[in-house]
Amino acid sequence: MKQTVSLNSGTDMPILGLGLWRVKEEQECARVVNWALAAGYTHFDTAQLYGNESYLGSAFKDADVKREDLFITTKIKNNNQWWVDLIPSFEESLQNLQMEYADLLLLHFPVTELRRPAWRRMEELAASGRAKAIGVSNYTIRYLEELLRECAIKPAVNQVELHVYLQQPELVQYCKDHDIVVEAYSPLAHGHGLDNPTLAAIGKKYGKSPAQIMIRWCLEAGTVPLPKSVHEDRLKENCDVFDFELDVDGMTQLKQLDTGYRTAWDPTHVA
Repeated sequence: MKQTVSLNSGTDMPILGLGLWRVKEEQECARVVNWALAAGYTHFDTAQLYGNESYLGSAFKDADVKREDLFITTKIKNNNQWWVDLIPSFEESLQNLQMEYADLLLLHFPVTELRRPAWRRMEELAASGRAKAIGVSNYTIRYLEELLRECAIKPAVNQVELHVYLQQPELVQYCKDHDIVVEAYSPLAHGHGLDNPTLAAIGKKYGKSPAQIMIRWCLEAGTVPLPKSVHEDRLKENCDVFDFELDVDGMTQLKQLDTGYRTAWDPTHVA
Protein backbone atom coordinates (compact mmCIF):
# COMPACT_ATOMS: atom_id res chain seq x y z
CA MET A 1 0.00 0.00 0.00
CA LYS A 2 1.32 3.44 -0.91
CA GLN A 3 2.15 5.21 2.33
CA THR A 4 1.81 8.80 1.14
CA VAL A 5 -1.02 10.78 -0.41
CA SER A 6 -0.54 13.67 -2.82
CA LEU A 7 -2.24 16.87 -1.68
CA ASN A 8 -3.70 19.34 -4.16
CA SER A 9 -0.80 21.66 -3.25
CA GLY A 10 1.65 19.18 -4.77
CA THR A 11 2.91 18.10 -1.35
CA ASP A 12 3.13 14.42 -0.42
CA MET A 13 1.77 13.60 3.05
CA PRO A 14 2.31 10.33 4.96
CA ILE A 15 -1.02 8.51 5.30
CA LEU A 16 -0.59 7.96 9.04
CA GLY A 17 0.55 10.50 11.59
CA LEU A 18 1.01 10.95 15.31
CA GLY A 19 -1.39 13.26 17.10
CA LEU A 20 0.16 15.28 19.93
CA TRP A 21 -2.90 16.64 21.71
CA ARG A 22 -2.50 16.56 25.51
CA VAL A 23 1.26 15.98 25.35
CA LYS A 24 1.88 18.76 27.84
CA GLU A 25 5.33 18.11 29.34
CA GLU A 26 8.70 18.65 27.67
CA GLN A 27 10.27 15.40 28.83
CA GLU A 28 7.20 13.42 27.82
CA CYS A 29 7.25 15.04 24.38
CA ALA A 30 10.92 14.14 23.93
CA ARG A 31 10.25 10.51 24.86
CA VAL A 32 7.24 10.27 22.56
CA VAL A 33 9.12 11.80 19.61
CA ASN A 34 12.08 9.46 20.04
CA TRP A 35 9.84 6.39 20.31
CA ALA A 36 7.78 7.53 17.33
CA LEU A 37 10.81 8.17 15.12
CA ALA A 38 12.19 4.74 16.05
CA ALA A 39 8.83 3.16 15.15
CA GLY A 40 8.85 4.84 11.74
CA TYR A 41 6.61 7.87 12.19
CA THR A 42 7.56 10.92 10.15
CA HIS A 43 4.19 12.77 10.29
CA PHE A 44 3.54 14.77 13.47
CA ASP A 45 0.42 16.80 14.19
CA THR A 46 0.50 19.65 16.70
CA ALA A 47 -1.34 22.96 17.18
CA GLN A 48 -0.96 26.32 18.87
CA LEU A 49 -3.75 25.27 21.21
CA TYR A 50 -1.83 22.20 22.38
CA GLY A 51 0.92 24.30 23.93
CA ASN A 52 3.70 21.92 22.91
CA GLU A 53 5.15 23.36 19.70
CA SER A 54 8.36 24.42 21.47
CA TYR A 55 8.73 20.98 23.09
CA LEU A 56 8.32 19.36 19.70
CA GLY A 57 10.90 21.65 18.12
CA SER A 58 13.44 20.87 20.85
CA ALA A 59 12.74 17.14 20.60
CA PHE A 60 13.42 17.11 16.87
CA LYS A 61 16.60 19.13 17.30
CA ASP A 62 17.87 16.74 19.98
CA ALA A 63 16.92 13.74 17.84
CA ASP A 64 19.10 15.09 15.03
CA VAL A 65 16.51 14.24 12.42
CA LYS A 66 16.58 15.90 9.00
CA ARG A 67 13.83 18.47 8.47
CA GLU A 68 13.13 17.23 4.96
CA ASP A 69 12.36 13.77 6.36
CA LEU A 70 9.51 15.12 8.49
CA PHE A 71 5.95 16.21 7.78
CA ILE A 72 4.84 18.75 10.40
CA THR A 73 1.35 20.14 10.85
CA THR A 74 0.30 22.94 13.15
CA LYS A 75 -2.95 24.85 13.50
CA ILE A 76 -4.01 28.46 14.09
CA LYS A 77 -6.06 28.61 17.27
CA ASN A 78 -9.35 30.47 17.37
CA ASN A 79 -8.26 33.73 18.97
CA ASN A 80 -5.29 33.98 16.59
CA GLN A 81 -7.53 34.00 13.50
CA TRP A 82 -7.92 37.79 13.66
CA TRP A 83 -6.50 39.58 10.60
CA VAL A 84 -3.66 41.24 12.51
CA ASP A 85 -2.82 38.19 14.62
CA LEU A 86 -2.76 35.20 12.28
CA ILE A 87 0.58 35.74 10.54
CA PRO A 88 2.48 36.87 13.67
CA SER A 89 1.11 33.87 15.56
CA PHE A 90 2.28 31.54 12.79
CA GLU A 91 5.71 33.14 12.86
CA GLU A 92 5.82 32.44 16.59
CA SER A 93 4.83 28.83 15.87
CA LEU A 94 7.75 28.49 13.46
CA GLN A 95 10.09 29.92 16.09
CA ASN A 96 8.77 27.44 18.64
CA LEU A 97 9.16 24.56 16.19
CA GLN A 98 12.64 25.82 15.21
CA MET A 99 11.64 25.47 11.58
CA GLU A 100 11.48 27.72 8.54
CA TYR A 101 8.20 26.29 7.26
CA ALA A 102 5.29 24.03 8.13
CA ASP A 103 4.33 21.23 5.78
CA LEU A 104 0.67 21.81 6.59
CA LEU A 105 -1.05 24.73 8.32
CA LEU A 106 -4.71 24.50 9.34
CA LEU A 107 -7.38 26.80 10.70
CA HIS A 108 -8.31 24.89 13.84
CA PHE A 109 -12.04 25.70 13.86
CA PRO A 110 -14.56 27.58 11.67
CA VAL A 111 -14.86 30.71 13.84
CA THR A 112 -17.97 32.55 12.68
CA GLU A 113 -16.71 36.10 12.20
CA LEU A 114 -13.07 35.22 11.46
CA ARG A 115 -12.84 32.20 9.16
CA ARG A 116 -13.38 34.02 5.85
CA PRO A 117 -10.75 36.79 6.23
CA ALA A 118 -8.46 34.30 8.03
CA TRP A 119 -8.36 32.15 4.92
CA ARG A 120 -7.00 35.07 2.90
CA ARG A 121 -4.16 35.29 5.41
CA MET A 122 -3.60 31.54 5.05
CA GLU A 123 -3.34 32.01 1.29
CA GLU A 124 -0.65 34.64 1.84
CA LEU A 125 1.35 32.15 3.90
CA ALA A 126 0.96 29.51 1.22
CA ALA A 127 2.14 31.95 -1.42
CA SER A 128 5.18 32.78 0.71
CA GLY A 129 6.20 29.12 0.93
CA ARG A 130 6.26 29.15 4.72
CA ALA A 131 3.21 26.88 4.70
CA LYS A 132 3.69 24.22 2.02
CA ALA A 133 0.00 23.33 2.18
CA ILE A 134 -2.98 24.94 3.91
CA GLY A 135 -6.24 23.52 5.10
CA VAL A 136 -8.96 23.53 7.71
CA SER A 137 -10.12 21.54 10.69
CA ASN A 138 -13.60 20.79 12.01
CA TYR A 139 -15.24 22.07 8.82
CA THR A 140 -18.60 20.67 7.76
CA ILE A 141 -19.83 20.62 4.16
CA ARG A 142 -21.52 23.99 4.70
CA TYR A 143 -18.29 25.74 5.70
CA LEU A 144 -16.38 24.04 2.89
CA GLU A 145 -18.97 25.22 0.36
CA GLU A 146 -18.62 28.76 1.66
CA LEU A 147 -14.82 28.58 1.44
CA LEU A 148 -14.75 27.05 -2.04
CA ARG A 149 -16.99 29.81 -3.39
CA GLU A 150 -14.48 32.47 -2.38
CA CYS A 151 -10.99 31.02 -2.13
CA ALA A 152 -8.05 31.57 -4.46
CA ILE A 153 -6.31 28.51 -3.02
CA LYS A 154 -8.58 25.70 -1.98
CA PRO A 155 -7.88 23.73 1.19
CA ALA A 156 -5.67 20.69 0.79
CA VAL A 157 -6.93 19.02 3.97
CA ASN A 158 -9.94 18.95 6.25
CA GLN A 159 -9.06 17.45 9.62
CA VAL A 160 -12.12 16.22 11.50
CA GLU A 161 -13.03 13.76 14.21
CA LEU A 162 -13.52 10.45 12.44
CA HIS A 163 -13.69 6.85 13.64
CA VAL A 164 -15.91 3.81 13.32
CA TYR A 165 -18.43 5.39 15.70
CA LEU A 166 -18.47 8.71 13.77
CA GLN A 167 -18.00 7.87 10.10
CA GLN A 168 -19.37 11.04 8.43
CA PRO A 169 -19.68 9.43 4.96
CA GLU A 170 -21.28 12.46 3.30
CA LEU A 171 -18.48 14.76 4.45
CA VAL A 172 -15.78 12.27 3.43
CA GLN A 173 -17.33 11.90 -0.03
CA TYR A 174 -17.70 15.67 -0.46
CA CYS A 175 -14.02 16.14 0.33
CA LYS A 176 -13.01 13.39 -2.09
CA ASP A 177 -15.13 14.99 -4.81
CA HIS A 178 -13.31 18.30 -4.28
CA ASP A 179 -9.77 16.89 -3.98
CA ILE A 180 -9.55 17.64 -0.24
CA VAL A 181 -7.83 14.98 1.88
CA VAL A 182 -9.62 14.07 5.10
CA GLU A 183 -7.48 13.61 8.19
CA ALA A 184 -9.07 11.63 11.03
CA TYR A 185 -8.36 12.92 14.48
CA SER A 186 -9.31 10.79 17.49
CA PRO A 187 -9.44 7.69 15.25
CA LEU A 188 -9.58 5.55 18.40
CA ALA A 189 -12.47 7.61 19.85
CA HIS A 190 -10.44 8.19 23.02
CA GLY A 191 -10.76 4.49 23.80
CA HIS A 192 -14.55 4.45 23.53
CA GLY A 193 -15.83 1.07 22.39
CA LEU A 194 -12.46 -0.69 22.16
CA ASP A 195 -14.17 -3.65 23.82
CA ASN A 196 -16.79 -3.87 21.09
CA PRO A 197 -17.29 -7.55 20.10
CA THR A 198 -17.35 -6.72 16.38
CA LEU A 199 -13.92 -5.12 16.62
CA ALA A 200 -12.67 -8.05 18.67
CA ALA A 201 -13.95 -10.63 16.17
CA ILE A 202 -12.48 -8.82 13.16
CA GLY A 203 -9.23 -8.32 15.03
CA LYS A 204 -9.03 -12.02 15.84
CA LYS A 205 -9.45 -12.84 12.14
CA TYR A 206 -6.39 -10.76 11.23
CA GLY A 207 -4.37 -11.21 14.41
CA LYS A 208 -4.77 -7.51 15.20
CA SER A 209 -6.03 -5.49 18.14
CA PRO A 210 -9.33 -3.56 18.12
CA ALA A 211 -7.30 -0.33 17.97
CA GLN A 212 -5.48 -1.54 14.87
CA ILE A 213 -8.80 -2.42 13.24
CA MET A 214 -10.10 1.10 13.97
CA ILE A 215 -7.01 2.68 12.45
CA ARG A 216 -7.13 0.36 9.45
CA TRP A 217 -10.79 1.29 8.90
CA CYS A 218 -9.72 4.94 8.57
CA LEU A 219 -7.14 3.97 5.96
CA GLU A 220 -9.63 1.83 4.04
CA ALA A 221 -12.03 4.80 4.08
CA GLY A 222 -9.38 6.82 2.26
CA THR A 223 -8.56 9.08 5.20
CA VAL A 224 -5.33 9.83 7.09
CA PRO A 225 -5.59 8.73 10.74
CA LEU A 226 -3.75 10.57 13.52
CA PRO A 227 -3.75 8.22 16.51
CA LYS A 228 -2.31 9.56 19.76
CA SER A 229 -0.38 7.68 22.42
CA VAL A 230 2.36 8.40 24.94
CA HIS A 231 3.17 4.69 25.42
CA GLU A 232 5.95 3.08 23.40
CA ASP A 233 4.18 -0.23 22.85
CA ARG A 234 1.00 1.45 21.63
CA LEU A 235 2.91 3.79 19.34
CA LYS A 236 4.39 0.74 17.66
CA GLU A 237 1.05 -1.07 17.56
CA ASN A 238 -0.77 1.91 16.04
CA CYS A 239 1.53 2.07 13.03
CA ASP A 240 1.61 -1.69 12.49
CA VAL A 241 -1.41 -1.57 10.20
CA PHE A 242 0.03 -1.90 6.71
CA ASP A 243 0.32 -5.67 6.43
CA PHE A 244 -3.38 -6.45 6.02
CA GLU A 245 -6.55 -5.13 4.41
CA LEU A 246 -10.11 -5.38 5.67
CA ASP A 247 -12.37 -7.40 3.42
CA VAL A 248 -15.84 -6.38 2.24
CA ASP A 249 -17.54 -8.32 5.02
CA GLY A 250 -15.42 -6.62 7.67
CA MET A 251 -16.07 -3.16 6.25
CA THR A 252 -19.80 -3.92 6.13
CA GLN A 253 -19.79 -4.96 9.78
CA LEU A 254 -17.86 -1.86 10.81
CA LYS A 255 -20.28 0.38 8.93
CA GLN A 256 -22.96 -0.73 11.38
CA LEU A 257 -21.01 0.72 14.32
CA ASP A 258 -21.63 4.33 13.25
CA THR A 259 -23.70 6.03 15.99
CA GLY A 260 -22.59 9.64 15.46
CA TYR A 261 -20.68 9.52 18.76
CA ARG A 262 -18.43 12.55 19.25
CA THR A 263 -15.58 12.92 21.72
CA ALA A 264 -14.60 16.50 20.85
CA TRP A 265 -15.79 19.73 19.22
CA ASP A 266 -19.11 19.62 17.38
CA PRO A 267 -19.04 22.33 14.69
CA THR A 268 -22.48 21.46 13.34
CA HIS A 269 -24.34 24.45 14.75
CA VAL A 270 -21.68 27.15 14.35
CA ALA A 271 -23.07 30.11 12.38
